[in-house]
Amino acid sequence: MSETKNAAPAMFCNQCEMSTPGGCGSDGQDIGTCLKDATLARLQDIMLYGVKGLSAYREHARELGADTRTVDDVISETLYFTMTNVNFDFDRHIAQLMKLGSAGVQVMDLLSDGHTNQLGIPTPVSVSQNRAEGKAILVSGHNLDMLHKLLQATEGRGVNIYTHSEMLPAHAYPELRKFTHLKGNIGKAWFDQDELFQKWPGALVVNTNCIVPEKKKTDYFDRLFTYKVTGAAGATQILDDDFEPLIRKALELPEISDFDSAETLVTGHHYKTVLGLAPQILEAVNDGRIRQFFVIAGCDAPGNAGNYFREMAESLPEDCVIVTSSCGKFRFNDIDFGTVPGTVIPRYLDLGQCNDSNGAVHIALALSEATSIPVNELPVAIVLSWMEQKAVIILLALFSLGIKNIYLGPKPPQFVNEAIFDFLVETFDLHLTGEASDDLANLLLERQVA
Repeated sequence: MSETKNAAPAMFCNQCEMSTPGGCGSDGQDIGTCLKDATLARLQDIMLYGVKGLSAYREHARELGADTRTVDDVISETLYFTMTNVNFDFDRHIAQLMKLGSAGVQVMDLLSDGHTNQLGIPTPVSVSQNRAEGKAILVSGHNLDMLHKLLQATEGRGVNIYTHSEMLPAHAYPELRKFTHLKGNIGKAWFDQDELFQKWPGALVVNTNCIVPEKKKTDYFDRLFTYKVTGAAGATQILDDDFEPLIRKALELPEISDFDSAETLVTGHHYKTVLGLAPQILEAVNDGRIRQFFVIAGCDAPGNAGNYFREMAESLPEDCVIVTSSCGKFRFNDIDFGTVPGTVIPRYLDLGQCNDSNGAVHIALALSEATSIPVNELPVAIVLSWMEQKAVIILLALFSLGIKNIYLGPKPPQFVNEAIFDFLVETFDLHLTGEASDDLANLLLERQVA
């Protein structure tokens, strides 16, 4: 992973009075005044990014009543760790990152259990895509608890509710889809907001991160609402779960038109549902009908580089199963992958939101236990896209579990230098994505003979 002429400084730190003018590293030095070197500075940056992702999941878990005190302790300890003149030991930095990753595993389990306890266990469902009618609100984000409250507040009010991006999995939860005015999904990953929201004539609400600020003169910010920590200049904040201003705005606005597609998307393969297929899956693996599982998941970002993941998914043989989550699935979830030949097992399993990435681990652990094959020797390939800090905590969570041979892309993280990357390669066999065809050739196991 070589530095380029446009790369960030080897290190940058301006958090204390001892910092050199402009910040340590601003003139190219790789040692700070406190003697913290570039590698330790970047490891501490990774800690901060991981804490941000962990805090997002922790916030949602707390909304659902989870006891997050252990996670909270790790957050505060990690923040303390990054203060000036606390720790200069490389191995201790790695240990703290693994501790942070373990907290990520815990909080994703807490959030998953919170969702299923409150909303029921998701089951597979076909969801209308880009088809809408009537007075309506489009909901973007991750917060299923907020969506539940909104559905309750809008029941019988003559307002239809539609989902966007990471809200797609909401349709699979029994306690959400029982509301008949939860209608369908509109749009794809979070970054299509600018174009999509201008086209959408109804009310809009963004309930977590992944909000796109106004890039150019638009006319939708007067009908855009934000929830809790989210915000944008010109949008209206929802206070104390009072959805009346949002509902009134939806009723004032025109009925939805020009959304009349016949497309559908499939979601709802939560790990607790997939584990119910365990006997059939194990039989299909043992007799060679399933050659390999490909976890193709993660956060998507704008640009053609993300098409790598569609090319990978499209190229998989019919005896391979795709396991996905997060908004990266919108690169390829319009494809009908069918079932594994000779079985009723779907070749496409959508675990849900990014916080449902823990489901792939639960499935792998169950498969490992059933076969007595170590997790890293299972017929499982992991190819992840990353965009922001929640992806960082997911990756740290996987590392903390000892998961190896992950392919990460489409772009290398700028906060990782050669020393850190070399450590990750040596310790976890981490790879950066290249050409999809080349990576697939490296990952694809030889076909088993039944």
